[in-house]
Formats: sequence, structure tokens, C-alpha cells
Amino acid sequence: MDWPHDPDGEDGSEGRRKYGHAVIAKKVNEEEDFPLDRDEFVAEYSDDPIRLDDERVVSLGEIFEGVEQSEFEDFVDFHTAVGEAMRENGYWSYEGADQFVDSEA
Repeated sequence: MDWPHDPDGEDGSEGRRKYGHAVIAKKVNEEEDFPLDRDEFVAEYSDDPIRLDDERVVSLGEIFEGVEQSEFEDFVDFHTAVGEAMRENGYWSYEGADQFVDSEA
């Protein structure tokens, strides 16, 4: 897909330092954007690339196809709904440090 900007440039994942949910969260102003309407948010950012991991980039619109909630009251509400949709639809690749640490050490 041709992206409106480089997914790893300044407008994207910041040189691969930010992935998935972090890239989406940067598009929201916690102080000014709430309550946030899902459809308006998607209309503005639908084609923006979201790097999920070191190999996959999808559009924000693809991710939000799985977000059922139509309005978000605050940043926590937004994060919760987006995170759940990402996990349910295979867009979440990190499940916590315990997945990578030997707990018996």
C-alpha cells in the first residue's frame, strides 16, 4: 500500500521506536479531544500507517474495523477499547515481560 507518509519517519513510528498502540495514542490529545467520536477519528486518520512490529504495517482504518465502541469518554476508555480490538484481531504482538523472562530464575 502507498502510505501518506513513511511509517518509520517523524510522522510514523519514530524510526521504529514506537509501535502499534503507541503510534495510535500519539494521534490523540488527552486534554482536548474527549469525548472522542470513533468515526470522526477514523475519517481523519484511516489511511495512516501503524507499524505493529518489525515486520508488519497496517492502516489505522484496518485496526479500527474491530473497535465497536462509537465514542470514548477519556484517554483510558480509548486505550481500553483499542487495545481489546487489537488483541482480538491479531494486531497485538506483545503480551508482557513475563513472556520473555524465565520466572524460575
